[in-house]
Amino acid sequence: MAASLPPSETAAIRALALAGQTEAAKLQLAALITRLFSLSVTNLAINADQYSLNSLNGFFEVGEKEFFFKFHQEEGEEQMSGEYYRAGLLAAAGMPVDMPVHVSALPGEQILIYKRRADPRFADILRALDITDNAAIRAHAIAAEAALNDALLKIYRKTLHEITPAQAAAEPIHRLFHERLTSRYPSYYPGRTINLPGLALTWEDFSTRHFVINGVRYQQTIAELFAAANTQLQPTSLATAGGVVAHGDAHNANVWYTKTGLEFFDPAFAGEHVPSLLAEVKSTFHNILAHPLWLYDPEDATARFHATATARGDELHIETNWTLTPIRRDLLRVKSENFWRPWLATLQDRALLPPDWRQTIRLALFLCPTLVMNLNAGRHTPITTAIGFSNAVMAGSEPESPDVISEFLDSIAPQS
Repeated sequence: MAASLPPSETAAIRALALAGQTEAAKLQLAALITRLFSLSVTNLAINADQYSLNSLNGFFEVGEKEFFFKFHQEEGEEQMSGEYYRAGLLAAAGMPVDMPVHVSALPGEQILIYKRRADPRFADILRALDITDNAAIRAHAIAAEAALNDALLKIYRKTLHEITPAQAAAEPIHRLFHERLTSRYPSYYPGRTINLPGLALTWEDFSTRHFVINGVRYQQTIAELFAAANTQLQPTSLATAGGVVAHGDAHNANVWYTKTGLEFFDPAFAGEHVPSLLAEVKSTFHNILAHPLWLYDPEDATARFHATATARGDELHIETNWTLTPIRRDLLRVKSENFWRPWLATLQDRALLPPDWRQTIRLALFLCPTLVMNLNAGRHTPITTAIGFSNAVMAGSEPESPDVISEFLDSIAPQS
């Protein structure tokens, strides 16, 4: 067995920032940028960004020029193989993508440098609409989202091709799904106590109960969902639905909101053989079900929403007033009508749609919140832990009566 490499510089820098040692992180990051790109870095600032769950971003200057930096950092990244940060691949396929001026794609030293721009991120526009709805702004945002999905559908259709299990497995997108089961799940949950509003359960007890969310019972337990994901989302098993050129991690904190439309940046996991059923999973969950507030702003969510938890027999009953806001419901409708429904029909027409497509999408959606961060630690409170796991179960398990996710999946199913 190969010896483990020491932690990367990006891992060390992110650890310093998370520990509140901002000045030390800034010094080490400025030195890294100087070494990688031969730039004379001044006035480097690290953003306090609620969306940077696994990344770091900020600004610096070189002379009179201003730049924006971002890097994504995963456990064990220094031992990764493959190609990362392939913005040129997306641009060549016709995707709207902000091209960085400097790129380091070295495992463990992956970082992008962009010219600083004034455009807001789409995530910030949508968060404002979560708090205070504005019909005119919402209509413009939804039109931009629809146009982006129309463009993605055309590009995916153009780039769709058969792939081998080896090609599927080589794509870095799996670090967002199956590989997190290996790297994060063991330290996040087993053996821990799950703290819910007025109730504390061991993981082993919590994960084997059937959720009943606002009166709706779910068929699979969390333990069953993790076990199913471990089998069904094996990287080599996802080749049957073909591959596409895709960004793969297009949550809206990686999307600029411009006067002419939406534009991607930070394509850390872009690829040319991205399994077709995974390509838009991250954007579907993180741009819709992760909001309003509970994943990225748990303190605000705790102040705005309530939740209760009660153990009854083999069930865990969660009652909460959390619900999708009008903008998130509109986004779900657009994602259904402008992308998923025609996309699954395309896969079916080309004999690339596997019969278990629904379970694959569900399990990938389930892993988004449960492994992007620990839902039982950090800034999370018992209320957002309850809301978070409820959203995960809603995404992963079939309900015994219809809910918003089962209705979404029904709406995108291609006609037989």
